[in-house]
Amino acid sequence: MSIRRLPEHLVNRIAAGEVVERPASALKELVENAIDAGATRIAVLLGEGGLSAIEVIDDGCGMAPDEITLALERHATSKLPDDAIEDVTTLGFRGEALPSIASVADVTIESRVRGADGWSRRIDHGVLAGEGPAALPPGTRIRVANLFAKVPARRKFLRSARSEFAACIDVVKRLAMARPDIGFSVQHDGRRALSVSPGEAQIDRVAALTDRDLADNSVAVDYRREGVTLAGVAGLPTFNRGISDHQFLFVNGRPVKDRLLIGAVRAAYQDMLARDRHPVVALFVELPGDQVDVNVHPAKTEVRFRDPGLIRGMIVGGLRAALDAAGHRSAQRPSAGALGNWQPGALPSLSRPASGGGNFSYPTPSGSAQGSVWDHAPGFAPQPMGRSESGGHMQPPPEHKAFPMGVARGQVAATYIVAEAEDGLVIVDQHAAHERLVLERMRKAMADGGISRQALLLPEVVELDEVACDRLDARIDELAEMGLELERFGPKAMLVRAVPALLGQSDVKGLIVDLADELAAYDSALSLKERLDHVAATMACHGSVRAGRLLSIAEMNALLREMEVTPHSGQCNHGRPTWIKLGHGDIEKLFGRK
Repeated sequence: MSIRRLPEHLVNRIAAGEVVERPASALKELVENAIDAGATRIAVLLGEGGLSAIEVIDDGCGMAPDEITLALERHATSKLPDDAIEDVTTLGFRGEALPSIASVADVTIESRVRGADGWSRRIDHGVLAGEGPAALPPGTRIRVANLFAKVPARRKFLRSARSEFAACIDVVKRLAMARPDIGFSVQHDGRRALSVSPGEAQIDRVAALTDRDLADNSVAVDYRREGVTLAGVAGLPTFNRGISDHQFLFVNGRPVKDRLLIGAVRAAYQDMLARDRHPVVALFVELPGDQVDVNVHPAKTEVRFRDPGLIRGMIVGGLRAALDAAGHRSAQRPSAGALGNWQPGALPSLSRPASGGGNFSYPTPSGSAQGSVWDHAPGFAPQPMGRSESGGHMQPPPEHKAFPMGVARGQVAATYIVAEAEDGLVIVDQHAAHERLVLERMRKAMADGGISRQALLLPEVVELDEVACDRLDARIDELAEMGLELERFGPKAMLVRAVPALLGQSDVKGLIVDLADELAAYDSALSLKERLDHVAATMACHGSVRAGRLLSIAEMNALLREMEVTPHSGQCNHGRPTWIKLGHGDIEKLFGRK
């Protein structure tokens, strides 16, 4: 077969296949053009998820009639003033979007420059269908109808209107998040689906587009290194989602979906979240244009960094620093469902007069030395009475006003510590909290030169399959840095000679089995430090106070005080909250007092 030149209409359709995959792809290009045109307000109107109609209206600089004609030609752009493609500062610059869309849809462009008359030009699947004067305010209005109507092979692969709408709204959200100085609105089939005002603060814009509660359950990120800036907002680990669709990443104001950045976010949260939970973050990376290639992908959704290690390290370090500063904070607002489970009712099993008369009295507390139900509720560990171990009288408990986490008042179900704080009731999961504290102690010990180990009186043999033993054998030196001393004991067993002293009397076999499982699940891209952190998290779980253990009031208060000064103590190593607070107002609502 001889080589031939393709006809222009086929070239345009091939180009459209690279740029316009679905309605959301076309919408992205149009909204980016509006942003680059200096718009302060952008309105989007969608019909059937963009399948039947997409309309974008902006109040930007507009185009003159000859510029409209040129904009519909391939490789024509106003966004590249010279040949320095690496210095581009706009969102788009290829000059292919409008002609590509016009080759596979019915496109009408109406635009007006301030101080001049408006002009309209319509292209129906690559063919000029009309042009002439148009009445509109300064700016541009572009309508795309019947996308892929004459390309049935592409049309049949589009999804339902609901799915296409979801993709369109995601595109607008990401662009709106990057530009809080611009107002955005979206209408779908006549119903308003999104509206944000111009001039919002970054955190307010992100919260408005993700979750209103994010503002109260997040930390600000502000990190700089070697001419690169990382800013944005990071949700607390306890404020997480079951899917990763609430991770928004931007490079020089451009929304991207980059594996390097997503992997760095995962690494930063890796010992604070369970594997099936994902953080809510919006991160903005700013760096010199010659340090990043934004022309990797036709739709400009991927980028390539000159120094990927620097960027990944910045994201991990910046997120870690911001989350460290959060201290013992946790996502605290009790859900309406949880509060609704509290139901008022009569006390059970209280004796009433046998006569059934109207006078009713509760039984009088007994004065027995053993106490009674009136001294402490079932399931609470009573406060020690009488004298202390030193022989003196017990001191009264400290004032709850002196401590953010309050003062311990008791223990429920040998699992939850109940404390009174100045602004409400604090309930602590003792196992989850101690698990985090042990991990942070291990981290500190590692940073200070190593974790002290405790030799076992009798070395313990743990049998595993050969592959699991191989994984542990390959990490013997790293595990030794953490106080775990292992030896290979034949092809299918490991000999444990010492464990980290911080773990105390832990389940050695369970620890080794879990470590082998963790090593099997590791991402090979994780650094040595990150691998050790993950191992430490598994070890901490085995060395923490278990649910079901009775604690004294002194032990409970010691746990609360350590939580107040320990980073990340608001969540366990799996991302669950270690404590919740029931505010005075919530308690009053439960009793109908508010």
